[in-house]
Amino acid sequence: MDFGIKGRKAIVCASSRGLGYGCALALAREGVEVVLNGRDETRLAQAADEIAKATGSKIIPVAADVAKPEGQKALFAACPEPDILVNNNAGPPMRDFRELTREQILEGVTANMVVAIELIQKAIDPMIAKKFGRIVNITSGTVKMPLAGLDLSSGARAGLTAFLAGVARSVASSNVTINFLLPGTFETDRLRSNIEGNAKKQNISFDQARANRIATVPAKRFGTADEFGAACAFLCSAQAGYLTGQNILIDGGVFPAAF
Repeated sequence: MDFGIKGRKAIVCASSRGLGYGCALALAREGVEVVLNGRDETRLAQAADEIAKATGSKIIPVAADVAKPEGQKALFAACPEPDILVNNNAGPPMRDFRELTREQILEGVTANMVVAIELIQKAIDPMIAKKFGRIVNITSGTVKMPLAGLDLSSGARAGLTAFLAGVARSVASSNVTINFLLPGTFETDRLRSNIEGNAKKQNISFDQARANRIATVPAKRFGTADEFGAACAFLCSAQAGYLTGQNILIDGGVFPAAF
C-alpha cells in the first residue's frame, strides 16, 4: 500500500535506537524526509547512515536533548514545519514511589508529558494551515495496565494522553491527527536493561529472566522495532486521516480486555 506521504517531512524524537529508530526507518521507507534525533552523536551518525542507505530518503541527524529548550530549537531549525511529529522520550527508571523526591517527580512529568506538549505547540499551527498533520505519541502499555515501580512513567504518560484527547478533537477538521502508540515488551536496550535488573534481584540468569518475561506474553515473543515502526507509519499515512485521539496498544495480547 502506498501511504501517500512521500516527500513529507518528519521529526522523530529519540530515534537513534529502539522504537524511535523503527518509526524513523518505516517513515523513510515511505519516502519521508526524516530528522533523526539522539544524544549519542556516534550512534546517531551510524543510525542516520544506516537508514539513508537502506531507504534512499534524506535523513538529517540532530544531536539534542528534546527535554531542553535548546534541543527543541535545534530540531525545529532542521525542520521548521514538520508534516509528521513522533514524540518519544525515555521514561524514568523503575523505582518504589516512596523513594521519589519532588525533583525526580517533576523531572519525570517534564520528560514524559511536558516535552511532548511543547513540541506539539511548535508544530501544530503550520500543520493546520497546510491541512495535513500527523502526530504520534509513543507512551506505554502501562498507561492502560499500570505496574508498581513505574508509577511516575505511567502517571506522566497518562497525563499526556488526557491532555491531548481534547486537543486531538479540536484540530481533526484540519486533517491533523493526534494518536498514541502504547508498546508492551519490545526488543530494545531498555527492555534488556530491565531484564538484567530483574535477573539480579531474583538471583537467576539473564536467559531465565528473559524466558520468564516472554512466558507472560500470549504471543510468546517480544515485539520488534520494525513492526512497531510499521504501525507508526500507518498512523502517519494519508489513509489514517479519520483515526484520531486513539490509544493503540501493541503488546502481543498481554492486556486482558475485550474493549
